[in-house]
Amino acid sequence: MQERVPQAGSPCIRQRIVQAAIRLHRKIGFRKTTVADIARGTSMSPANVYRFFASKQAIEEAVVADLFEQVSAAAILAALLSGSALERLTAALSAISQLHEHRLENDSKLHELVAAAVSENWPVALSHADRIRELVRAIIAGGQASGELRPGSPMAMTGCLLEAMDGYLNPSRIKSATVRPAFDEVMDFCAGALHHVPWGQSIDLGADLRPKAVAQG
Repeated sequence: MQERVPQAGSPCIRQRIVQAAIRLHRKIGFRKTTVADIARGTSMSPANVYRFFASKQAIEEAVVADLFEQVSAAAILAALLSGSALERLTAALSAISQLHEHRLENDSKLHELVAAAVSENWPVALSHADRIRELVRAIIAGGQASGELRPGSPMAMTGCLLEAMDGYLNPSRIKSATVRPAFDEVMDFCAGALHHVPWGQSIDLGADLRPKAVAQG
């Protein structure tokens, strides 16, 4: 009997293929996974898989898009559930970092795929970076409007913040960064740079370094 498959635009079938690819990538890695493997996982022929995806690379990009969607959704939700601009920035970036760290520890082969997409500048990875950049820019602009964050170009400040935090946000760098400050330490440093200090006030950076006065008995 001839295999019957819905039209090539069917999102249901495409998602079946993506989920089969995720299972295989998780088990044997994306480099060893073939279209024939994915076809067997969906009870389809390779020819019909190609009706939905033009290439193995296209399937891998769809998998990465799915994984990045989870990351961006977690970042947006974390930001929405937080209060001040600095708290929202910390929550959003922490959510991203924790998801990548969790995947590295628990799904290392899937992490390898995401890291490859970022390091090789796949279009899906660049689109994800744009979404995160826009989320951060919007939070910074809102913090400036409320007077919480210092004035300046929101886009430039976004670039500086994301560059400083890249070792915690970039899946292709997380594994290589063996000796580094904790996420909270770097984020606190960045928060200090972003925080608006009203004119006439100053920050005493040496306050914590001076010995505390001893109480007299």
